[in-house]
Amino acid sequence: MIDWLHPENVDFPPLDNALETPNGLLAAGGSLTPDWLLAAYRRGIFPWFNEDDPILWWSPDPRMVLFPDELRVRRSLSKRLRNSGLEATFDQAFEAVITQCAAQRQAQEGTWISSEVINAYVTMHQLGHGHSVEIWEGDTLVGGLYGILMGRVFFGESMFSIRPDSSKIALVKLVEWLLDQHDLALVDCQMHTSHLASMGARDISREQFNTLLRRHIPNALQEPMVSRR
Repeated sequence: MIDWLHPENVDFPPLDNALETPNGLLAAGGSLTPDWLLAAYRRGIFPWFNEDDPILWWSPDPRMVLFPDELRVRRSLSKRLRNSGLEATFDQAFEAVITQCAAQRQAQEGTWISSEVINAYVTMHQLGHGHSVEIWEGDTLVGGLYGILMGRVFFGESMFSIRPDSSKIALVKLVEWLLDQHDLALVDCQMHTSHLASMGARDISREQFNTLLRRHIPNALQEPMVSRR
């Protein structure tokens, strides 16, 4: 049995209440307003639910994370980074990136990135908390990712790839830029995937993850980060 959250009261149950099956399901209800989302990410909780279902909140154990110094760039990807002719930008087309993430997942397996979710994260972007990396081939958006930045932690939400390795290039550029601008400590990858494991991401316990959040997210949120091309 999980807790049902009232949308007017931003309050999550203890993480120990999360179910083992399905792994990490903590609560339902609440809202996707900035107050809810910021409170959730600070506690290591994220929303994930099918369209037309209630909002579901998760805190899986273990948690997949990527530490910047463990990023693995294989020789083939390194060559593509140098010679692909693709251009990377930061925060130049946030809404286009999240819309493409939704479209690609819809084509593959159905998507949880509904219009409600898109609107919520676009608002987070407008407030300076949501960020995107875009990969361009000329004027065409061919890859990218988006997520939430709090303190020295980037919470990755979704990525898409139209050209080979373009989402991997986006991740490499994200780590480079956030190390340079924000002394990035880790990227939260949420659930284990072989795609991210191949780039150096690994599983840690929920307890370890939340210890890192307490260390790297200040009590007062950072000023919105200045975007650059």
